[in-house]
Amino acid sequence: MTLVPPPSALADTVLERLTVGYAAAADPVQAERSAAYLKDIAPFLGIPAPERRALSRQVLDSLPRPDETDCVAIALRCWELPEREYQYFAVDYLRRYVRRLSSGFLPVVRHLVSTVPWWDTVDALAAHLAGGLVAADRALVTEMDAWIEDENLWIARTALLHQLTYKQATDTERLFGYCLRQSGHPDFFIRKAIGWCLREYAKTDPAAVRHFVAGAGDRLSPLSVRQALKNL
Repeated sequence: MTLVPPPSALADTVLERLTVGYAAAADPVQAERSAAYLKDIAPFLGIPAPERRALSRQVLDSLPRPDETDCVAIALRCWELPEREYQYFAVDYLRRYVRRLSSGFLPVVRHLVSTVPWWDTVDALAAHLAGGLVAADRALVTEMDAWIEDENLWIARTALLHQLTYKQATDTERLFGYCLRQSGHPDFFIRKAIGWCLREYAKTDPAAVRHFVAGAGDRLSPLSVRQALKNL
């Protein structure tokens, strides 16, 4: 399903400032390096992260806080632009205002995760947007239960990682269940995500992670096991 950006005067202002400011800072040499580092998933402007964040602050200077419609418009319009830095801006913007978003924003997250997907945007969307929305509305866990079975590996990775920052609030039955449901997946990014979410939860309850990994036996890939036990 294609999502169309809704009308938003704030989005008009943000995108005008953003495209002017970012384009002026473009560095073709760095752009080529950045694109190569991320396997040419998208073109780049070539703006280093510290400079990009400084420019973003200038873009947002004196502007009001957005409502949910503004956030939808800004995110979708940034995703329509080819250069990756605009999508980084959108991710940062949504993270900043995630508490202003309702559970109805989750379909937008799904669109962003599945459009020009790679770990550089998906992981932040998973942990901070999907995770934030589910934490605020536990009814959304049923959506994550569906996402973990999705044929799109980035949707499934998002379900695996959505509890990454939950710590003591982690639903361990769901965490371990998701890991087992995707344990046979052949893709590196799923196997790595399984290990990552387990490793992160091990900071909160290392004994539970050790017990789970031992009980899972050879159902988990060697990569997942190495990542899960890396700091134990």
